[in-house]
Order: sequence, then structure tokens, then C-alpha cells
Amino acid sequence: MDNKFEELIASETLVLIDFYATWCGPCRTMHPILEELKKEKGERLRIAKIDVDKHENLATSLRIQSIPTLILYKKGQILWRKSGVTPLGELKEIIERYE
Repeated sequence: MDNKFEELIASETLVLIDFYATWCGPCRTMHPILEELKKEKGERLRIAKIDVDKHENLATSLRIQSIPTLILYKKGQILWRKSGVTPLGELKEIIERYE
């Protein structure tokens, strides 16, 4: 994996990675949900978007097989992972579990 990604997920702060593609309809559906989540969580949560078409090697190494795929990290460890559109309420519950 590349060094920037390793640095990102090593954070003490929760990091939610959204693996997406520009042509993906469900990925576009996730965008406003993630924007709202960021507004509500502020500095307690970092959200990063990674385009699987531009970062194929990373997506392959993480076995991203469908998009959107969301992965929650803290200190380099995967805490939670899910593919598909995830409602705001469910995301908030997951984040609160690990805050």
C-alpha cells in the first residue's frame, strides 16, 4: 500500500474511507450522506474518498469488489467495513460505537 494511505489510516482519530468511482450511481448517493456525517462529527471523524479507478492497486490489495465500500479505521486497524449505500443513521451508530 502506498505511504500516504498508511499515514492516513494510522491516525488516532477515526478515519472513514469511501472507496468509490465517478461513474457509480450508489457512490453519488453516498456523497451527501457523508457530507452530513462530516458536519455532525467535525474533528472527531476524518472522511477520505478514494477513487478505485485511479487507485486500482490499493483497491485490489484491500479486496474492494463492489462500490461504494466504506472502511472505518483507527490506528491502522479496520474497525468496520460495508459495501453499498449506508444510511446516515447507521453510519452515526457505527461511529459512536468507536468514538
